[in-house]
Amino acid sequence: MDTRDPRAAGWRTFSGLVLVLGGIFAVTYGLMAVYRSTFFVNDAVYVFSGLNTWGWITFGLGVAAVASGLAVFSGREWARWTGIAVAGLGALGQLMTVQAYPLWSLMIMAVYVLAVYGLAVYGVRDQYAEASRYSARDEAGTSDRPTQIAHERDKERRAA
Repeated sequence: MDTRDPRAAGWRTFSGLVLVLGGIFAVTYGLMAVYRSTFFVNDAVYVFSGLNTWGWITFGLGVAAVASGLAVFSGREWARWTGIAVAGLGALGQLMTVQAYPLWSLMIMAVYVLAVYGLAVYGVRDQYAEASRYSARDEAGTSDRPTQIAHERDKERRAA
């Protein structure tokens, strides 16, 4: 019986989808900033550099968000931490460009914050449930990990 928290799996899937969606939005935002600067507010003041530079930064963060969002679906620990880092940087980048197109920036920032929440909170619950499942089997003396390994070795021998 699988005792993993179904909410954790659902939030991990949701976070991956939201990260991909936010990345697509950021890629669109970045390309618009680079190629259609008339779309944005004319008198916006940036922390450093100009709209063209922030367009490329946002584009790069968007591509990284799409890649890390797709990696989150693998369920690996490094993908979760990469997703948290990329979404955090993406939200910070959107905060830096909020004067150019405020509502769009705030929307993308909110999407990234949802992704960070889902990956940070529910990723830990999923790992805890997985660890407690194996420790409960080991305490009861019913661990089937060695037999699983033996069965996999037998399958490999038959295939060779």
